Order: sequence, then C-alpha cells, then structure tokens
Amino acid sequence: MEINGSVALVTGANRGIGLAFSRALLARGAAKVYAGVRRPEDFKEPGLEAVRLDVTDPEQVEAAAAAASDVTIVINNAGIQAGPGLFEGSFDGARRELEVNYLGTWAVSRAFAPVLAANGGGALVNMLSVASWRANSRWPSYAASKSAQWSLTNALRIALREQGTLVVGVHAGYVDTDATVTVDAPKIEAADVAEMTMDAIARDEPEVLVDEPARQVRAALSGPLDLQYPTP
Repeated sequence: MEINGSVALVTGANRGIGLAFSRALLARGAAKVYAGVRRPEDFKEPGLEAVRLDVTDPEQVEAAAAAASDVTIVINNAGIQAGPGLFEGSFDGARRELEVNYLGTWAVSRAFAPVLAANGGGALVNMLSVASWRANSRWPSYAASKSAQWSLTNALRIALREQGTLVVGVHAGYVDTDATVTVDAPKIEAADVAEMTMDAIARDEPEVLVDEPARQVRAALSGPLDLQYPTP
C-alpha cells in the first residue's frame, strides 16, 4: 500500500523501535502519525500527534480508536520483557508480558479493524520476534507471549483478508534498544527494522525477516526438531 499520504498509529511510540517506526512513517510521507504513549504530556517528538494509549486499558484502547478514526496503518509495537526465569521468580512478570504483548496487540487490532475497513483496508503491522519461533530458557515467558502474538497475527491475516487489510508480521533478533542493553550479542538498529518494515508495507509483503537470525530460525521451522534445539 502507499505510505505517502497515509495516516498511521504506532503503539509504544515513545522510544526504541516504536519511535523509529514513527519517524520512518513521516520520512516516507505519512500525512499524520499518531504516537500511542502512556504519558502524552511528556512526549515532545516533533511531527507526531500523541495519543494516550495503554494497550492493557480497554477504555484507552477504545478512546484511541475513536480519536484516530482516520488511520490507514496501525503498527502494534508496544511490548515488554518482564518475566521470570524458567525455574525461579514470580509469575507476575509473565502475566504482564501476556497482557501487553499478546492481549494488548489483540485489543488494539480488534478496536482498529473496523477503522481500517472504513478507510479502505490499509495495513496492520505486528512487531514480533525470533522468539516467536524459538523458545528461550532465559526468558521463557517472553518467548511464549511472542509465540501467542504470532499465532494471533496469522488469525488476523485470515480474518481481515476480506476487508482488504494487509497484515504484516515483523521478526527480528536482538535490536539495539533499552531492553537489550545487558545482552552481549550482535544487534540490529531500530531504524533498520523500521525501514525494512516500510519497504514491506509499500510492497504488500506479509512478513519481514529483518536480520540473519530471523531468516535462519524461520527456515529451520520446516526442518527436524534438532535444528532448533540440538541434542548433545
């Protein structure tokens, strides 16, 4: 679809990948970009229209859909990593991950699906992860929430096909953001994630494999189990 002249909403737009998405949309000629943030009074990014949006708050989600009734692109970027280790720690963080990463994406998608339909179909983009496809014993609940979000993305792809909405899943390994500061591994820049996603929207492509880890793990899904989880 055409990004130039579009109207977009990005959740979790205050920093990191969400802010990169918002800036990329403006650079590609979007007429308006709503930045979904929890505290719009503290958000000062030029060119963006801040909208109060906690994706776990049903009233705020409905209010955002009403306020941004002109959108043609919705990017579900809001996400957290807060869960426990596999064998220790409270489950509170895991529940929070599911609330934000999975149910929050579902809530926003449900609220904005009729908005997109009314505006010609448009595009719905979900920021996923390599963790959607590969378990992680260090952050098991985060991976589980992203697997659920991927499944939801596929369900949305089927359900929104008739109204002409392009559903895009974006998968990446480690992205250089505040969430990965302690990770000692190669990382891709948030701006690169955003640019590749803009290209996919413009080309009507349903899936973005941002980096080599994403491409490798995606390819391994069709192989034997020990490609993903080698045995000693």
